[in-house]
Amino acid sequence: MPTALITGASRGLGAEIARQLAPTHDLLLGGRPSAELDRLATELDGASTFAVELTDYEEVEAAVEAVNTLDVLVHNAGVGSSLEKIADTPVEEWQSVLEVNLIAAAELTRLLLPALRSAGGHVVFVNSGAGRRVNPGWTPYAASKFGLRALADGLRVEEPTLRVTTIFPGRIDTDMQRDIVAIEGDDYDASRFLKPSTVARAVVQAVSTPADAHPEEIVLRPTGRG
Repeated sequence: MPTALITGASRGLGAEIARQLAPTHDLLLGGRPSAELDRLATELDGASTFAVELTDYEEVEAAVEAVNTLDVLVHNAGVGSSLEKIADTPVEEWQSVLEVNLIAAAELTRLLLPALRSAGGHVVFVNSGAGRRVNPGWTPYAASKFGLRALADGLRVEEPTLRVTTIFPGRIDTDMQRDIVAIEGDDYDASRFLKPSTVARAVVQAVSTPADAHPEEIVLRPTGRG
């Protein structure tokens, strides 16, 4: 079977993407070393863990040495931001958000390019609605996601043997979303948000698109009818 590496796979959307790809792919489950990641690997019999801190670039470089060919790379790992206005956002917040959401994804992609080229692979970037528009208080996060969009677009034109897809989901029903809603001071209503399984299905559909087509972008918006 083809091999897929999914970052941020220990829970939430990443774990759901892994579950939906498991019937058709050998999986490398990316994430920080954790009991959650190990449990998912046990649940998905035959899956292996890619347990690294993505911003520890020496550790990442050592880990990818064992990956000789890779059919699918799903960039799902990411962090939110503090939802402060630009005037109140310290430089450390900018550095942290851009490091995880953009720079780590760029470096992992760079290191895995030989394996992806060998397979004629497919790179999927799980972006955000914030990668297409900016709302007040979201500027550092949106900047990281606009950068991630540029990374995907640049990779697509520089690596013509690869397929590169960006998924732009609206807000998703996850633990991170609960934290964001709490910061916003609202009551949490899961029906307002996309289900992780729905977004995971879009990733799987992109990956399973026949080879004569290149799915470049997919936009998903919540309907509130979940």
